Amino acid sequence: MSERYALVTGCGPGGIGEALVLEFQRRGLTVIATLLPNEAREELELNDIICLDLDVTSEESVQMLRKTVDKLTGGRLDVLVNNAGICYTMTAIDTDVKKVQAMFDVNVFGPMRMVHEFHPLLIKARGTIVNIGSVGGLVPYTYGSSYNASKAALHHWGDTTRVELAPLEVKVLTIISGNIGTNILKHDAHRNLPPNSYYSPLASEFQEHVRRKPKTTHRSTYAKNVVSQCLGTNPPAWFWFGETTTLVRLVDVIGFRKLWDYILWPVFNLGKLRRDTRARMAEKT
Repeated sequence: MSERYALVTGCGPGGIGEALVLEFQRRGLTVIATLLPNEAREELELNDIICLDLDVTSEESVQMLRKTVDKLTGGRLDVLVNNAGICYTMTAIDTDVKKVQAMFDVNVFGPMRMVHEFHPLLIKARGTIVNIGSVGGLVPYTYGSSYNASKAALHHWGDTTRVELAPLEVKVLTIISGNIGTNILKHDAHRNLPPNSYYSPLASEFQEHVRRKPKTTHRSTYAKNVVSQCLGTNPPAWFWFGETTTLVRLVDVIGFRKLWDYILWPVFNLGKLRRDTRARMAEKT
């Protein structure tokens, strides 16, 4: 029973999950990485990491995974990391709700499905659930209303789950991630504003935003710090780590709610949009 097991969802190449499983293995755990069927896994398998298929949006897929893991581990799981996630970048008023529903199915309902199925294994091991959150769940980051909402939902669900599972001796840790060096942004790099959007005056700025390459924390550095918290006997409710988290945490603690409005206004050139909108409205009158 001294062998410890960690399961991490969303371990495709170049992401946080891949870095986390390599770090868990380095710490001596037996690691189970989950990937979509079409995702490459050769590097993980070369490192003797168990790779299994999983679609967190499918209850059948999650149930099949639980049965497999139950046999592999003898019915126990020490760490479950809900990492699988996707992003969707768009203005709130131009949002395609079907795309947002698909994102919530991964970012929010995916962790819910995992915990629903795996809680007996976690209870047996007195294990830890780790939810990979984001500063986006706290900052009203322009063009990120839907993604931010998914992370805010994950944060609060995790907080409540932490309270509920404490009597069952299962710990719940939420990671408030800053900008981490992964490839998640490339999936939205093709996105453009829809024709005739009210935000058309910022079309070029929007394209620059979705193609941006922000300053980031290396994912291996992130993984080392996160795994240390995951394996602690008394992890915090939230663990903040990564580029921008110091500023966000400071503003969240001591700032007033609309301070972000003043910070983000010049960053996203929103004054240009106001001027253009006023000019167009004046022409109509």
